[in-house]
Amino acid sequence: MPTAQKTLMFLSGFLTSLGSVIVICSMLGTQAWITSTVGITDSISNGSVTITYGLFRGRSTQEIDQGLTEPDKDFEVLGMLNNSSQKTLHLVAILFLVLSLSTSLLSSGFTFYNSISNPYQTFLGPTGVYTWNGLGASFILLTMLLFVGNTQSNHLSGELLEKLYPTVTSGGTTHSYGYSFWLILLVILLDIVTVVIIIFYQKARYQQKQEQRKPMEYAPRDGILF
Repeated sequence: MPTAQKTLMFLSGFLTSLGSVIVICSMLGTQAWITSTVGITDSISNGSVTITYGLFRGRSTQEIDQGLTEPDKDFEVLGMLNNSSQKTLHLVAILFLVLSLSTSLLSSGFTFYNSISNPYQTFLGPTGVYTWNGLGASFILLTMLLFVGNTQSNHLSGELLEKLYPTVTSGGTTHSYGYSFWLILLVILLDIVTVVIIIFYQKARYQQKQEQRKPMEYAPRDGILF
């Protein structure tokens, strides 16, 4: 059976890993990743369109200076993109986020298992925890970079606008990233905290072993032989 110290520290790691799972699930389920405001003009009026979307769903709102304003539109992001390069990058970003979710689940499983057992010298021990958290942080960082690159350089919002309002001409675009996007940083922080907790446990365990060896190292030779 593991010691009380090991149980406590690995349970703490389990809670931070579980926190990563919950945060990633909320990121997948919400659409407050980005809000893009695009200036538009047509033959009789001008105004702007605000598009707020996440990985799967979004909503657009039109504001026209004069003339008729179209009602708000709800849309499926992947359905609007067809087979464009924007869709490919968007799918890859989703894939990396799902992989990050999988590694967080594995990390939570490994940390919980270590809190009730002692697979210390195998991959099921701290090595596995380090591996899954390192991979998870890397995957979600790639998600962040791909989403930003697809939005800024590949003009994802402009592509969505063309599909939503094919008769208008778009102008300047401004982007504002929402809370769902910035939760990426929270996941990375939780992964780091999990690793730090296990590192502290390993250091404490090493110090305990060193202290146990000291009486034998400094004991008189006659006493040891006796």
